[in-house]
Amino acid sequence: MDAAHYGHLAGTTDIIFHPGSYFEKDPAEVLKVALPRLEGCVGELRKAGNPVTLRPETMGKSAMLGSFEDVLVMSRITGVQPCLDFAHLHARPGDGTINTYDEWSRLLERYAAVLGSQALASLHIHLSGIEYGPKGEKNHLPLAEADLNLKALFKVLKKFGCGGRILCESPIMEEDALEMKKVWGKKR
Repeated sequence: MDAAHYGHLAGTTDIIFHPGSYFEKDPAEVLKVALPRLEGCVGELRKAGNPVTLRPETMGKSAMLGSFEDVLVMSRITGVQPCLDFAHLHARPGDGTINTYDEWSRLLERYAAVLGSQALASLHIHLSGIEYGPKGEKNHLPLAEADLNLKALFKVLKKFGCGGRILCESPIMEEDALEMKKVWGKKR
């Protein structure tokens, strides 16, 4: 809430947050607690005249609240939209999946089905390379050291007419941000 308060004063429009952990409980049980709390946060912000959008981030570890479906459920609350971390989505299964044109397409189809196709025009994306193991994310990597299929991802984003922001979270942020720009600019 402090980040939303001070962020708004500084001119921010979006506040990204890590939704929490399952604490070895069923995700549906955890969401029953998280959703009312999140609604309360949005209500408090609106009461204070704060228009920021809260964005739960997709998380890279399977033990964390923040699966793709979790953030879609949370985003049914007015004033909440997902932060899609595509590296986390790739790492979370722990097996190298969620990294092909077809897999990215299915994710964006589901996103549009749940939140409406207009939601694709205002995505907030985090992106980097990522190291992962059986339990998901280990750490962020430079793009050149990772197996994230950036070309396929960008091709899908283009196909779906996506807009919004991409924030580079690579350990070599400036270099990889330029690499992303270069890959985006190439004909797909």
